[in-house]
Amino acid sequence: MVNNKMYELGTKKSTIRTIFEFGRKRAAEVGEENVYDFSLGNPNVPTPDFIKEAAVDILTNIEPSAIHGYTVAPGNPQVRKALADSINSRFGMHITEKNLFMTAGAAASITICFKALSQPEDEYITFAPFFPEYRAFVESVGGKLVVVPAQPEDWQIDFAAFERLVNNHTKAVIVNSPNNPSGAVYSEETIKKLAQILQAKEKEYHHPIFIIADEPYREIAFEGYTVPYIPKYYDNTLVCYSYSKSFSLPGERIGYIVVPDTVANFEKVYGAIAGAARVLTHVNAPSLWQLVVGRCANMPSDISTYVKNGQLLYQGLVDAGFECVKPQGAFYLFPKCLEEDDYAFCKRAQKYDLLLVPGTDFGCPGYFRAAYCIKTETIEKSLPLFKKLAAEYK
Repeated sequence: MVNNKMYELGTKKSTIRTIFEFGRKRAAEVGEENVYDFSLGNPNVPTPDFIKEAAVDILTNIEPSAIHGYTVAPGNPQVRKALADSINSRFGMHITEKNLFMTAGAAASITICFKALSQPEDEYITFAPFFPEYRAFVESVGGKLVVVPAQPEDWQIDFAAFERLVNNHTKAVIVNSPNNPSGAVYSEETIKKLAQILQAKEKEYHHPIFIIADEPYREIAFEGYTVPYIPKYYDNTLVCYSYSKSFSLPGERIGYIVVPDTVANFEKVYGAIAGAARVLTHVNAPSLWQLVVGRCANMPSDISTYVKNGQLLYQGLVDAGFECVKPQGAFYLFPKCLEEDDYAFCKRAQKYDLLLVPGTDFGCPGYFRAAYCIKTETIEKSLPLFKKLAAEYK
């Protein structure tokens, strides 16, 4: 009567959402201030004033049909030009509006790319730890997600394992940097080596292998870390971007896909992206928010709160006895649990109303994710509880 896979996806909540909902119930019982919810990556930095000012000005001074009406499917041409100019100035690229396709956020960008590229028996490689929804996105288009085991000492890529997994069915490699959930930033050395391997594999298998760069956290990179712009290193790269994190606009669903001229069979790939968007009922990205981000493309992101929170939580966890890589970007830490069973560990943490997400869901059993895009005072109050939790294992 219904598609069983879709029923399963629609009725089985993600672990993250389940923990978040548990936290809402606990807050009603013990008070919001007594629940330490590190589960959800929902930005807590206020939306910048320049976003509000641009939206108000647009709504006040532009003719309503131009704000709320349809745009062409790839997006408002003037907005795409503004975004292309911004990308060129920041990353030394040479793209135009014809290289951009506006979308309803990074999730839409990624699924459109998968739909555009996928053929029977295609495989998509990603690196643990990874965003769990990749699996659902890939499987929804008939693909297979292949996971490269993690390299926990620095969360860079285990290239020996990666090379063993690349094969003739590999259609694309998903790169998420800064990374959710580890907070790691892939170094330039890492990206160069990845590009070198894929270039050799393309020659070996006589077909393109794409990189799909998932970049909603690009602007949230801390001092000392630079996020390489992958199209400068590898021709067959599709960039999926969102303003959800950089401008604290997760609910507005606005982003884009960059399809550089260097992509093999550019016209065919861009056309397939347009076709995929069409069958996925992506009529056009929200018109108002296209105009807003077009105006604000060159404005800075305020990451000072995330820098402060990351340093505070990291030091507190290390002092309590946890092993953890220093925060590099995004707003997550991914420490090692104090027992092998990460689900049992996170369940025990709930005794102290510490809401943490097991690493198994991210492809890394034995670790947990803590999203620190929350109030600084909440983190401060949580640190003694992490110490109490750790003391149970001594």
